[in-house]
Amino acid sequence: MYQLFVFYLFQIISKYEKRTKKPGSILVFKEVHTKYLKKNVTLPLRFESNYIREKRIMDQLERLVTKANHGDKRALELVILNIKDLVYNLSLKMLLFPEDAKDATQEILIRVITHLSTFKHKSKFTTWVYRIAVNYLISYKGKLSSNFAMSFEEYGRMIDTGQSEQVAYTVNEGELNLLEEEVKVSCTQGVLLCLNELDRMIYILSELFGYNSVEGAALLNISSDNYRKKLSRARHKIRNFLQSKCDLVNESASCRCRKKIDFLIDLQLLNPKKLRFAHLSKRSIDVVRKLQHLERTAAVYQSVPNFDAPQDLINRLKETLEVD
Repeated sequence: MYQLFVFYLFQIISKYEKRTKKPGSILVFKEVHTKYLKKNVTLPLRFESNYIREKRIMDQLERLVTKANHGDKRALELVILNIKDLVYNLSLKMLLFPEDAKDATQEILIRVITHLSTFKHKSKFTTWVYRIAVNYLISYKGKLSSNFAMSFEEYGRMIDTGQSEQVAYTVNEGELNLLEEEVKVSCTQGVLLCLNELDRMIYILSELFGYNSVEGAALLNISSDNYRKKLSRARHKIRNFLQSKCDLVNESASCRCRKKIDFLIDLQLLNPKKLRFAHLSKRSIDVVRKLQHLERTAAVYQSVPNFDAPQDLINRLKETLEVD
Protein backbone atom coordinates (compact mmCIF):
# COMPACT_ATOMS: atom_id res chain seq x y z
CA MET A 1 0.00 0.00 0.00
CA TYR A 2 2.80 2.38 0.89
CA GLN A 3 4.64 1.72 -2.36
CA LEU A 4 1.39 2.43 -4.22
CA PHE A 5 1.13 5.75 -2.39
CA VAL A 6 4.72 6.59 -3.38
CA PHE A 7 3.96 5.60 -7.00
CA TYR A 8 1.02 8.01 -7.26
CA LEU A 9 2.90 10.74 -5.43
CA PHE A 10 5.69 10.51 -7.98
CA GLN A 11 3.11 10.89 -10.73
CA ILE A 12 1.70 14.04 -9.13
CA ILE A 13 5.17 15.56 -8.65
CA SER A 14 6.12 14.72 -12.22
CA LYS A 15 3.04 16.54 -13.54
CA TYR A 16 3.84 19.49 -11.26
CA GLU A 17 7.38 19.68 -12.64
CA LYS A 18 6.15 19.70 -16.22
CA ARG A 19 3.54 22.38 -15.52
CA THR A 20 5.78 24.69 -13.47
CA LYS A 21 9.04 23.87 -15.30
CA LYS A 22 10.76 23.39 -11.92
CA PRO A 23 12.82 20.21 -12.24
CA GLY A 24 14.32 18.30 -9.36
CA SER A 25 11.30 17.93 -7.06
CA ILE A 26 11.30 14.15 -7.40
CA LEU A 27 15.00 13.89 -6.62
CA VAL A 28 14.57 16.07 -3.50
CA PHE A 29 11.63 13.92 -2.41
CA LYS A 30 13.72 10.76 -2.83
CA GLU A 31 16.60 12.20 -0.76
CA VAL A 32 14.33 13.34 2.09
CA HIS A 33 12.32 10.14 1.98
CA THR A 34 15.45 7.98 2.31
CA LYS A 35 17.18 10.13 4.95
CA TYR A 36 14.34 10.78 7.37
CA LEU A 37 11.88 7.95 6.87
CA LYS A 38 14.59 5.32 6.47
CA LYS A 39 12.77 3.91 3.47
CA ASN A 40 14.91 3.44 0.42
CA VAL A 41 12.98 4.16 -2.75
CA THR A 42 14.16 2.92 -6.12
CA LEU A 43 12.81 5.28 -8.75
CA PRO A 44 11.42 3.59 -11.85
CA LEU A 45 13.08 4.79 -15.05
CA ARG A 46 9.96 6.74 -16.02
CA PHE A 47 10.37 8.78 -12.82
CA GLU A 48 13.57 10.33 -13.99
CA SER A 49 10.63 12.73 -14.19
CA ASN A 50 8.94 13.61 -17.44
CA TYR A 51 10.30 17.13 -17.35
CA ILE A 52 13.91 16.10 -16.76
CA ARG A 53 13.73 13.35 -19.40
CA GLU A 54 12.20 15.68 -21.99
CA LYS A 55 14.77 18.33 -21.18
CA ARG A 56 17.62 15.83 -21.56
CA ILE A 57 16.31 14.70 -24.97
CA MET A 58 15.78 18.29 -26.06
CA ASP A 59 19.29 19.28 -24.96
CA GLN A 60 20.72 16.43 -27.03
CA LEU A 61 18.70 17.53 -30.06
CA GLU A 62 19.78 21.14 -29.72
CA ARG A 63 23.43 20.07 -29.52
CA LEU A 64 22.89 18.25 -32.81
CA VAL A 65 21.40 21.43 -34.28
CA THR A 66 24.50 23.37 -33.23
CA LYS A 67 26.76 20.76 -34.84
CA ALA A 68 24.64 20.74 -38.00
CA ASN A 69 24.96 24.53 -38.24
CA HIS A 70 28.73 24.06 -38.14
CA GLY A 71 28.65 21.76 -41.16
CA ASP A 72 28.32 18.33 -39.54
CA LYS A 73 26.29 16.34 -42.09
CA ARG A 74 25.77 13.38 -39.76
CA ALA A 75 24.33 15.72 -37.13
CA LEU A 76 22.05 17.20 -39.78
CA GLU A 77 20.80 13.73 -40.67
CA LEU A 78 20.12 12.97 -37.00
CA VAL A 79 18.15 16.21 -36.66
CA ILE A 80 15.98 15.11 -39.59
CA LEU A 81 15.47 11.66 -38.09
CA ASN A 82 14.47 13.17 -34.74
CA ILE A 83 11.78 15.46 -36.12
CA LYS A 84 10.47 13.62 -39.18
CA ASP A 85 7.72 11.70 -37.37
CA LEU A 86 6.32 14.68 -35.48
CA VAL A 87 6.13 16.68 -38.72
CA TYR A 88 4.63 13.77 -40.64
CA ASN A 89 1.94 13.07 -38.04
CA LEU A 90 0.89 16.71 -37.86
CA SER A 91 0.73 16.77 -41.66
CA LEU A 92 -1.23 13.50 -41.80
CA LYS A 93 -3.85 14.71 -39.32
CA MET A 94 -4.18 17.96 -41.21
CA LEU A 95 -4.36 16.46 -44.71
CA LEU A 96 -5.82 12.93 -44.20
CA PHE A 97 -4.06 11.41 -47.21
CA PRO A 98 -0.55 9.95 -46.63
CA GLU A 99 0.45 10.99 -50.14
CA ASP A 100 -0.27 14.66 -49.37
CA ALA A 101 1.25 14.36 -45.90
CA LYS A 102 4.47 12.95 -47.33
CA ASP A 103 4.83 15.80 -49.83
CA ALA A 104 4.08 18.41 -47.16
CA THR A 105 6.51 16.82 -44.72
CA GLN A 106 9.31 16.92 -47.27
CA GLU A 107 8.74 20.62 -47.93
CA ILE A 108 8.54 21.42 -44.21
CA LEU A 109 11.74 19.53 -43.42
CA ILE A 110 13.54 21.30 -46.25
CA ARG A 111 12.39 24.63 -44.81
CA VAL A 112 13.54 23.60 -41.35
CA ILE A 113 16.97 22.62 -42.60
CA THR A 114 17.50 25.59 -44.92
CA HIS A 115 16.52 27.96 -42.08
CA LEU A 116 18.33 26.03 -39.35
CA SER A 117 20.86 28.80 -38.83
CA THR A 118 18.04 31.15 -37.75
CA PHE A 119 17.19 29.00 -34.72
CA LYS A 120 18.39 31.11 -31.76
CA HIS A 121 17.72 28.62 -28.91
CA LYS A 122 15.14 30.99 -27.39
CA SER A 123 12.45 28.29 -27.46
CA LYS A 124 12.46 24.50 -27.63
CA PHE A 125 13.66 23.32 -31.01
CA THR A 126 10.50 21.25 -31.54
CA THR A 127 8.40 24.36 -30.87
CA TRP A 128 10.37 26.18 -33.54
CA VAL A 129 9.82 23.24 -35.92
CA TYR A 130 6.09 23.15 -35.17
CA ARG A 131 5.81 26.87 -35.89
CA ILE A 132 7.27 26.32 -39.36
CA ALA A 133 5.07 23.25 -39.95
CA VAL A 134 1.86 24.84 -38.70
CA ASN A 135 2.20 27.96 -40.82
CA TYR A 136 3.07 25.91 -43.90
CA LEU A 137 0.17 23.51 -43.48
CA ILE A 138 -2.59 26.09 -43.03
CA SER A 139 -1.81 27.43 -46.50
CA TYR A 140 -0.85 24.12 -48.15
CA LYS A 141 -3.34 22.69 -50.64
CA GLY A 142 -2.79 18.98 -50.92
CA LYS A 143 -4.05 17.59 -54.19
CA LEU A 144 -6.06 14.71 -52.68
CA SER A 145 -7.22 16.51 -49.55
CA SER A 146 -8.37 19.58 -51.49
CA ASN A 147 -10.41 17.43 -53.87
CA PHE A 148 -11.94 15.47 -51.00
CA ALA A 149 -12.78 18.36 -48.63
CA MET A 150 -16.47 19.23 -48.33
CA SER A 151 -18.96 20.86 -45.98
CA PHE A 152 -20.40 19.09 -42.94
CA GLU A 153 -23.73 18.86 -44.77
CA GLU A 154 -22.17 17.16 -47.81
CA TYR A 155 -20.15 14.82 -45.62
CA GLY A 156 -23.28 13.91 -43.69
CA ARG A 157 -25.09 12.99 -46.90
CA MET A 158 -22.18 10.81 -47.97
CA ILE A 159 -22.28 9.00 -44.62
CA ASP A 160 -26.04 8.47 -44.85
CA THR A 161 -25.68 6.94 -48.32
CA GLY A 162 -24.74 3.36 -49.06
CA GLN A 163 -24.93 1.63 -45.69
CA SER A 164 -25.18 -2.14 -46.03
CA GLU A 165 -26.04 -4.61 -43.28
CA GLN A 166 -23.90 -7.36 -44.84
CA VAL A 167 -20.43 -6.84 -46.29
CA ALA A 168 -20.27 -8.28 -49.80
CA TYR A 169 -16.52 -7.86 -50.26
CA THR A 170 -15.49 -10.51 -47.73
CA VAL A 171 -16.77 -12.69 -44.89
CA ASN A 172 -13.32 -13.23 -43.37
CA GLU A 173 -13.50 -11.78 -39.86
CA GLY A 174 -9.82 -10.83 -39.71
CA GLU A 175 -10.07 -8.94 -42.98
CA LEU A 176 -13.35 -7.33 -41.88
CA ASN A 177 -11.69 -6.09 -38.68
CA LEU A 178 -8.92 -4.44 -40.70
CA LEU A 179 -11.36 -2.84 -43.13
CA GLU A 180 -13.55 -1.63 -40.26
CA GLU A 181 -10.55 0.03 -38.62
CA GLU A 182 -9.57 1.60 -41.94
CA VAL A 183 -13.06 3.08 -42.30
CA LYS A 184 -13.01 4.38 -38.72
CA VAL A 185 -9.69 6.21 -39.09
CA SER A 186 -10.32 7.46 -42.62
CA CYS A 187 -13.88 8.62 -41.97
CA THR A 188 -13.31 10.41 -38.67
CA GLN A 189 -10.11 12.05 -39.93
CA GLY A 190 -12.08 13.08 -43.01
CA VAL A 191 -14.53 14.95 -40.79
CA LEU A 192 -11.70 17.30 -39.86
CA LEU A 193 -11.48 18.39 -43.51
CA CYS A 194 -14.94 19.92 -43.10
CA LEU A 195 -13.33 22.61 -40.94
CA ASN A 196 -11.48 25.47 -42.61
CA GLU A 197 -7.68 25.25 -42.47
CA LEU A 198 -7.15 27.53 -39.46
CA ASP A 199 -9.94 26.01 -37.35
CA ARG A 200 -8.74 22.51 -38.28
CA MET A 201 -5.19 23.29 -37.19
CA ILE A 202 -6.41 24.78 -33.91
CA TYR A 203 -8.55 21.71 -33.20
CA ILE A 204 -5.64 19.37 -33.98
CA LEU A 205 -3.14 21.31 -31.87
CA SER A 206 -5.36 21.34 -28.79
CA GLU A 207 -7.36 18.10 -29.00
CA LEU A 208 -4.70 15.83 -30.48
CA PHE A 209 -1.40 17.41 -29.45
CA GLY A 210 -2.40 18.95 -26.12
CA TYR A 211 -1.48 22.59 -26.79
CA ASN A 212 -3.19 25.16 -24.58
CA SER A 213 -4.55 28.42 -25.96
CA VAL A 214 -1.42 30.43 -25.14
CA GLU A 215 0.95 27.92 -26.76
CA GLY A 216 -1.28 27.35 -29.79
CA ALA A 217 -1.88 31.06 -30.32
CA ALA A 218 1.86 31.71 -30.27
CA LEU A 219 2.44 29.10 -32.99
CA LEU A 220 -0.23 30.68 -35.19
CA ASN A 221 0.56 34.29 -34.28
CA ILE A 222 -3.01 35.08 -33.20
CA SER A 223 -4.41 36.21 -29.86
CA SER A 224 -5.26 33.68 -27.15
CA ASP A 225 -8.85 34.95 -27.07
CA ASN A 226 -9.24 34.42 -30.79
CA TYR A 227 -7.67 30.96 -30.49
CA ARG A 228 -10.09 29.95 -27.70
CA LYS A 229 -13.11 31.16 -29.64
CA LYS A 230 -12.12 29.27 -32.75
CA LEU A 231 -11.34 26.15 -30.73
CA SER A 232 -14.73 26.30 -29.03
CA ARG A 233 -16.52 26.58 -32.38
CA ALA A 234 -14.49 23.75 -33.91
CA ARG A 235 -15.17 21.48 -30.92
CA HIS A 236 -18.87 22.25 -31.15
CA LYS A 237 -19.02 21.42 -34.87
CA ILE A 238 -17.07 18.17 -34.55
CA ARG A 239 -18.95 17.04 -31.44
CA ASN A 240 -22.38 17.75 -32.93
CA PHE A 241 -21.52 16.01 -36.19
CA LEU A 242 -20.16 12.87 -34.57
CA GLN A 243 -23.02 12.77 -32.08
CA SER A 244 -25.52 12.80 -34.91
CA LYS A 245 -23.75 10.36 -37.27
CA CYS A 246 -21.19 8.11 -35.54
CA ASP A 247 -22.15 5.17 -33.35
CA LEU A 248 -18.72 5.24 -31.70
CA VAL A 249 -19.73 8.52 -30.07
CA ASN A 250 -23.48 7.97 -29.86
CA GLU A 251 -24.69 4.36 -29.91
CA SER A 252 -28.08 5.42 -31.25
CA ALA A 253 -26.53 6.99 -34.36
CA SER A 254 -27.15 5.00 -37.53
CA CYS A 255 -23.69 4.80 -39.09
CA ARG A 256 -21.40 1.94 -38.20
CA CYS A 257 -17.96 1.57 -39.74
CA ARG A 258 -18.63 -1.92 -41.04
CA LYS A 259 -21.74 -0.76 -42.90
CA LYS A 260 -19.67 1.61 -45.05
CA ILE A 261 -17.05 -0.87 -46.29
CA ASP A 262 -18.70 -1.85 -49.60
CA PHE A 263 -19.79 1.70 -50.40
CA LEU A 264 -16.31 3.16 -49.89
CA ILE A 265 -14.72 0.37 -51.92
CA ASP A 266 -17.15 1.11 -54.77
CA LEU A 267 -16.22 4.81 -54.63
CA GLN A 268 -12.53 3.83 -54.65
CA LEU A 269 -12.06 5.70 -51.38
CA LEU A 270 -11.06 2.43 -49.74
CA ASN A 271 -8.59 0.06 -51.36
CA PRO A 272 -8.55 -3.29 -49.50
CA LYS A 273 -5.26 -4.19 -51.17
CA LYS A 274 -3.55 -0.98 -50.09
CA LEU A 275 -4.79 0.17 -46.71
CA ARG A 276 -3.54 3.55 -45.54
CA PHE A 277 -3.96 3.16 -41.78
CA ALA A 278 -5.29 -0.15 -40.48
CA HIS A 279 -2.26 -2.28 -41.25
CA LEU A 280 -0.09 0.11 -39.29
CA SER A 281 -2.03 0.27 -36.05
CA LYS A 282 -3.92 -1.66 -33.45
CA ARG A 283 -7.69 -1.37 -33.53
CA SER A 284 -8.35 2.07 -32.07
CA ILE A 285 -12.03 1.40 -32.65
CA ASP A 286 -12.04 -1.03 -29.70
CA VAL A 287 -10.39 1.55 -27.42
CA VAL A 288 -13.11 4.12 -28.10
CA ARG A 289 -15.93 1.67 -27.40
CA LYS A 290 -14.64 1.03 -23.88
CA LEU A 291 -14.81 4.69 -22.86
CA GLN A 292 -17.60 6.65 -21.21
CA HIS A 293 -19.75 8.62 -23.64
CA LEU A 294 -18.47 12.03 -22.51
CA GLU A 295 -14.91 11.06 -23.42
CA ARG A 296 -15.62 9.60 -26.83
CA THR A 297 -15.55 12.60 -29.19
CA ALA A 298 -11.92 13.49 -28.47
CA ALA A 299 -11.01 9.80 -28.05
CA VAL A 300 -12.11 9.06 -31.63
CA TYR A 301 -9.06 11.09 -32.68
CA GLN A 302 -6.73 10.60 -29.73
CA SER A 303 -6.99 6.81 -29.99
CA VAL A 304 -5.28 6.80 -33.40
CA PRO A 305 -1.57 6.07 -32.88
CA ASN A 306 1.24 8.04 -34.41
CA PHE A 307 2.74 6.69 -37.62
CA ASP A 308 6.33 6.47 -38.79
CA ALA A 309 7.23 8.74 -41.65
CA PRO A 310 7.74 6.68 -44.84
CA GLN A 311 11.35 5.64 -45.43
CA ASP A 312 11.24 6.77 -49.06
CA LEU A 313 10.51 10.28 -47.77
CA ILE A 314 13.80 10.26 -45.85
CA ASN A 315 15.66 8.85 -48.85
CA ARG A 316 14.25 11.57 -51.11
CA LEU A 317 15.17 14.23 -48.58
CA LYS A 318 18.74 12.99 -48.30
CA GLU A 319 19.06 13.12 -52.08
CA THR A 320 17.64 16.62 -52.22
CA LEU A 321 20.00 17.88 -49.53
CA GLU A 322 22.92 15.70 -50.67
CA VAL A 323 23.32 14.10 -47.26
CA ASP A 324 25.34 10.90 -47.52
